[in-house]
Amino acid sequence: MKKLAWAMKIFINDKPLELCSPSELQTNRTFEVIYDKPEDLPHFTGLFDDVLIINPSREIIVKLLYLLRTRKLKKLDSITVVSGIKEELQEFIKSRFYIVKAAGGVVTKEDDKILFIHRLGKWDFPKGKFEKKETPEACAIREVEEECGLKVRLKAPIGKTWHTYTQNRKNILKKTYWYSMECVKDSEMAPQVEEGIDDIRWMTHQEAKIALVNSYPSMRYLYKRFLKSCPKVLQMS
Repeated sequence: MKKLAWAMKIFINDKPLELCSPSELQTNRTFEVIYDKPEDLPHFTGLFDDVLIINPSREIIVKLLYLLRTRKLKKLDSITVVSGIKEELQEFIKSRFYIVKAAGGVVTKEDDKILFIHRLGKWDFPKGKFEKKETPEACAIREVEEECGLKVRLKAPIGKTWHTYTQNRKNILKKTYWYSMECVKDSEMAPQVEEGIDDIRWMTHQEAKIALVNSYPSMRYLYKRFLKSCPKVLQMS
């Protein structure tokens, strides 16, 4: 399977923090606030809309993570960090969290229907944590089939999402591998109630767009990536 390269985008309290190298930064993007090589950001809590930070220090990264976790940047839409040492910054950020790995799938049927689950009051895609020595592909298939009561066939990787949460006073960074999948059998389709799923539904692209309004920003981001890898969904809708 061909792997798709993404800049690393971490959703912290639903606010995206994206890390990219200079060559990965989209030239057509616009930013309301730009900091170039900042040693300090005196008006941090006043950040708003889309912010670009170029070559920040590790101290700045630590301050950003703290403010994002404490929900103090209410007017902020996104932060993009551009660095010539992107890989080093990624590893530094990861080192400040306990990493949990999961996998899931965006499942289609007849090319024009997409599978959604409803959990914790929001529409979502099926996913779950790795079992011991499990591969991302095996985890993705198992979790989708268990949570939805159907049989699927793996098609191709979509990419990875990252989001943070706190559990038992631990700061956790969840890395989820995503795959496009094809439904093989759905005659026994049913939500896995013990996992908090109270509804499961096939949707058209137009229905999916409406459902994703009541979802997580990371899932809207994932769906956009999925559409790029599976344009038939748009053509059939």
